[in-house]
Amino acid sequence: MVLNEQKRGKSGKFFHKAKPRGGSADGKEKVPAAPPKAGLDARIAAAKILSAVVDRKTSLDGMLDAEHGNPAFLVLGDADRGLVRAILQTALRYLPRIEAILAQLLDSPLPEGARSLHHLLVVGAVQMLYLDVPDHSAVDLAVEQANRDPRNRRFAKLANAILRRLGREKAELLESVAGVICMPGWFFDRLVEAYGREAADAIARAQLQPAAIDITVKEDAAGWAAKLGGQVLPTGSVRLDPFRGAITTLEGFEEGAWWVQDAAAAVPARLMGDVRGKRAVDLCAAPGGKTAQLVAAGADVTAVEQSESRLKRLKGNLERLGFSANCVRCNLLDFASEQPFDAVLLDAPCSSTGTTRRHPDVLWTKGPEDIVKLAGVQEKLLRHALTLVGSGGRVVFSNCSLDPLEGEELIDRVLADNPAFSRVPIGPSNWPGMEAAISPKGDFRATPAVLADLGGMDGFYACVLAKI
Repeated sequence: MVLNEQKRGKSGKFFHKAKPRGGSADGKEKVPAAPPKAGLDARIAAAKILSAVVDRKTSLDGMLDAEHGNPAFLVLGDADRGLVRAILQTALRYLPRIEAILAQLLDSPLPEGARSLHHLLVVGAVQMLYLDVPDHSAVDLAVEQANRDPRNRRFAKLANAILRRLGREKAELLESVAGVICMPGWFFDRLVEAYGREAADAIARAQLQPAAIDITVKEDAAGWAAKLGGQVLPTGSVRLDPFRGAITTLEGFEEGAWWVQDAAAAVPARLMGDVRGKRAVDLCAAPGGKTAQLVAAGADVTAVEQSESRLKRLKGNLERLGFSANCVRCNLLDFASEQPFDAVLLDAPCSSTGTTRRHPDVLWTKGPEDIVKLAGVQEKLLRHALTLVGSGGRVVFSNCSLDPLEGEELIDRVLADNPAFSRVPIGPSNWPGMEAAISPKGDFRATPAVLADLGGMDGFYACVLAKI
């Protein structure tokens, strides 16, 4: 290998021109790239994941998974992961308003191929509008992010100008979009059709509030509310006041005195009535909150779950609580029992449109076609669930969807050709404080606006069926 070339200069003398190591071809020293600014990698990760959610309809939970999440997220430290989570959840919660503000700041729409710039601006804007991040820091990091991305480098000055102006006019801009509904138009239209405009507006407002932490206790809800500084809800759950730190550090967690479960999710198992000594099956059982409720109520419980990893999680949760159940890994449609059950609980997989307080990506990753498809899946599961219950037994069907297609309409259709089953109306008097969630037909139909003065709850549907 030739390391040097001998050259004659203008003076006629020979000199050696060394080929640079790690430098440029002209022999100049290569200046090393400046190290990334603190927090820059977090913003880059947030923009990448936002693009995956909005443009490719990818679930946010999967990308923020601590073990199998997006690579750009996994390389971050705990503090930056927390920031990314806050940026994305807030951005998705307020996305229509953020986009409306950016539209006001642009003289003309961004080019069709500038989606990465759009997501960069959303990430910068959400920090300035809704998070406790200094404006100058958000602007500086957004410009640095643009300069480091070949697709956005030519837009760095534009990003700087837009975000600086946003900082100057923040109050006026927020006021100008206060009436913008933070939901996709197709979904809000379905809410209006199902619940009316006033109720739909209330749901839209309620889903802007992050979900509280609710727990289900084995016994003495009032006592645990006092110990943990919470309050007992009309559903029987205990709602914890906001706190700092991990849930696992709270009194009672290690000894298995309670488990985390949204107030809405705790209702279906309670609709079973007295199950002491009865054979009960919890279908689609993971992560195990409803299974735990049935065990605590004295039932002999079989828990069915198709996913091996989710079944492992269910077993771990039951073990911490000191509970035991017959755990079966099986496709629900293949599950059978020689002896019929007294109680069957089917909390069916659904569109999850009632959970947007804690999962704001749902409305951006699903569409009307998903609701139709999932309603079909639920109907198959329910029809099979009906074959598992004995005479005089109960089936509770539930899900966390707000759409009647996955609830009331599905039940009416199934009952129409199953004369051996009838609806058991839920008595409002048995649920003081929750009367607004009982439908005229006697089903539970809660929305995020229910218990709004206490922090709301997930939207969900539940119906009780009895076999004659």
